[in-house]
Amino acid sequence: MSSVVAPEKPTSNTMGPKEVELILVKEQNGVQFTSSTIVAPAPAQINQSGEEERETWGKKIDFLLSVIGFAVDLANVWRFPYLCYKNGGGAFLVPYMFFMVIAGMPLFYMELALGQYNREGAAGVWKICPIFKGVGFTVILISLYVGFYYNVIISWALFYLFSSFTSELPWVHCNNSWNSPNCSDWADNSSVGDIYKATPAQEYFERGVLHIQDSNGIDDLGRPRWQLTSCLGVVIVLLYFSLWKGVKTSGKVVWITATMPYLVLTVLLIRGVTLPGAIDGIKAYLSVDFLKLCDAKVWIEAATQICFSLGVGFGVLIAFSSYNKFSNNCYRDAIITSSINSLTSFFSGFVVFSFLGYMSHKHNVALDKVARDGAGLVFVIYPEAIATLPGSSVWAVIFFIMLLTLGIDSAMGGMESVITGLIDEFKCLHKHRELFTLFIVVSTFLISLFCVTNGGMYVFTLLDHFAAGTSILFGVLIEAIGISWFYGVDRFSDDIEEMIGQRPGRYWRLCWKFVSPCFLLFMVVVSFATFNPPNYGTYTFPPWANMVGWCLAISSMSMVPLYAIYKLCTLPGKFCDRLAYAITPETEHHLVDNGEVRRFTLNHWLVV
Repeated sequence: MSSVVAPEKPTSNTMGPKEVELILVKEQNGVQFTSSTIVAPAPAQINQSGEEERETWGKKIDFLLSVIGFAVDLANVWRFPYLCYKNGGGAFLVPYMFFMVIAGMPLFYMELALGQYNREGAAGVWKICPIFKGVGFTVILISLYVGFYYNVIISWALFYLFSSFTSELPWVHCNNSWNSPNCSDWADNSSVGDIYKATPAQEYFERGVLHIQDSNGIDDLGRPRWQLTSCLGVVIVLLYFSLWKGVKTSGKVVWITATMPYLVLTVLLIRGVTLPGAIDGIKAYLSVDFLKLCDAKVWIEAATQICFSLGVGFGVLIAFSSYNKFSNNCYRDAIITSSINSLTSFFSGFVVFSFLGYMSHKHNVALDKVARDGAGLVFVIYPEAIATLPGSSVWAVIFFIMLLTLGIDSAMGGMESVITGLIDEFKCLHKHRELFTLFIVVSTFLISLFCVTNGGMYVFTLLDHFAAGTSILFGVLIEAIGISWFYGVDRFSDDIEEMIGQRPGRYWRLCWKFVSPCFLLFMVVVSFATFNPPNYGTYTFPPWANMVGWCLAISSMSMVPLYAIYKLCTLPGKFCDRLAYAITPETEHHLVDNGEVRRFTLNHWLVV
């Protein structure tokens, strides 16, 4: 007996899915038997609202790596270790962990659950309380503003990476065309504290890369420098092709960008601890000074670090979790990813201070003479330390690949927040995601060009100071109030129980309703009270520049009251009726029609 399968035959010539006829031919004892079956195409998955089912992550690990890759960024390397050293060493971990437990993790968990249940971006999730949709546009704008300058940091890392493919690194000596008469090697300095002296690495960053010497200030920017513009263009291309197909492509990219930093940090730590003076640096990093805990500034800096290190308030966690399966255990994800983020910050401190200890030992100066945070650490101090090692070019390439991967997945998260938030709000964009993604990244590139001019560092500093400072704290505060008080902690807990089969404990509910909002309100007040105008070195920004910065910050925060006013003005009926519709979930508007407004009852506001 033999058996063959006839080719599939389409039943029509119309475009789209077709029914096909499968014909099975069997031959036995010279007689042929045929049978045919009409096979219909698998229907597209449709949800209860009649729309196509939302795409999901290819694998659970894609989501976890994306969240970790976003939350673990350059600040984990250049800010946390320095804060820890400056604020009592190991003692700094006390306020840091305290704020992590009472505010960081609860807010992280809240955003993951919010996005996963509602399966929308940062604006669309506010169908749970329409009057608060403005906060969704606030966080989308903040993510967009951050993209204007964050991509520039990645372009600096890419420029350094290309510059490292030489036999001798260009920031080793003072005999280059960009060096000034003030350039002096550490070993040649008679006074290390001489503010008029600059190391080759410092001059390479400021004069060789930024060319800031060719600008007199923010009102004298000049043209974009083609070298940095080219690097910025490469970054934009990488971002576009990582995001254009949604989480199906970005979920694969993070397998490299989220894991590479851990590999490189481990390699650098192994190399760092073998250097002379490294142990002294690590001891200084971990030295415990509990008296520092009596200083209110230490607690404020710990709280600030928690707010910004976990990445809440950018809409990224909401966007990422919206692509999860409905029954995914977001509680476990929140604990795992937030813990990994904090452990990474702590781990990177060993790497940083092993090299800082080496620099202190090599130049015979106090550790506080070489310890710094921000861009100066990763683009001046660390390159300078690497330049003194055997095989320095190899180590430089490894280090800047780490910076590149640390930055690129955080930039991907910020862009995904903007893209997902807007295409979920404006459904017509769904079919044109590739074009819309191109529009967003190209727009970001064009604005970022101001940051790669001769005076670009001044624009960068202004954006960094105003784009995501007070405004991000304000956004998270309004978000927490909207969910915990207006939507209701009990209703939010019901949603989580529906997803994972487990209701959040009383601890989480108390944090969401009382502790986290109070913490955020305190941070907003402190942010205003301790505000200092931006500066770069000895350069002070003119008043008009500070006004532009405040306009940038207010433009995002103003979305909250502006949308609330718009919503109240466009709803029908008397003011009380409009208010009832505006603060009631869209799924419960039929109850408002019947006069049942749960938010107008005392029990709604008191229940936990």
